[in-house]
Amino acid sequence: MNFLNNIPPITKNLLFINVIMFLLQLTFPWVNENLALYFFKSPDFEPYQLLAHMFMHWDFQHLFFNMFALYMFGSAIEQRMGEKKFLIYYLFTGFGAVALHYLSQYIESYEFIQQVENYGSVNQLSKSEIAQLFKQGFGRTVGASGAVFGLLAAFALLYPNQELMLLFLPVPIKAKYFVLGYAAIELFSGISGAQDGIAHFAHLGGALFGFLLIKQWQKQGGL
Repeated sequence: MNFLNNIPPITKNLLFINVIMFLLQLTFPWVNENLALYFFKSPDFEPYQLLAHMFMHWDFQHLFFNMFALYMFGSAIEQRMGEKKFLIYYLFTGFGAVALHYLSQYIESYEFIQQVENYGSVNQLSKSEIAQLFKQGFGRTVGASGAVFGLLAAFALLYPNQELMLLFLPVPIKAKYFVLGYAAIELFSGISGAQDGIAHFAHLGGALFGFLLIKQWQKQGGL
């Protein structure tokens, strides 16, 4: 319990919500079907998915690494920002991740989207049939990764010279270099079209929107 008491309140509640949501996913299949994020032109898309999907994960490994990063970086950032500003930042970067993710999907798959819409209109397909075509093309999106990348960006801006020890590197690396390197890998993966099931542009969106918001707050003297 002492461990939990040392975690700032918003970070702690975010951790709890993610874990509870994951347990619901394992227990009730409809949670995955209805709360995951679908492409915005799909009949399966609902506005509440924009928020709900941020607290869902594909498997335990996905959950663990996101929650570990939320705990490690979120705690320090919340203590620096304060509860209200930290929650605004977390959600803002999560929504920013969705924005860039959708934009990249729309640009990359514009012809496919037009084909689905034209095919559905000509053949008078039902909404469920059109939704299935979009699901085959885009699948579903879940995870806190976009907001977590926002936290990485914030940590690199607020604590640029803080050294991090990583499991896959034998030497410490400053936060600013780690985040820049990670972002470069995500950008390369996104542009190259890596078929690994990872929403690379969502990660970049979280970092980009986080960078812009931090800079704005710093300009206003709020950080």
